[in-house]
Amino acid sequence: MSATTIKIHEDTKSQLDLFREYKNESYDEVIRKVVFIAKTSKTEPELSRETINAIEKARERIKKGRFLTENDARKRLGL
Repeated sequence: MSATTIKIHEDTKSQLDLFREYKNESYDEVIRKVVFIAKTSKTEPELSRETINAIEKARERIKKGRFLTENDARKRLGL
């Protein structure tokens, strides 16, 4: 997979940060999520709302410290 660099305004970056579900989520993942929401909002508005709600709930769990690190998840799964 090839990558590219894009320039965005600082306030745009800040807005994208609001859609992050976890600290290390890449901007590619965030942008793909936003594109998915935009595409489905007209045809399936409830699905888009569910996605946004899931993001908000995940961010709250992270703020409260209720999450697993990658290492903890690997240990639980025996990997």
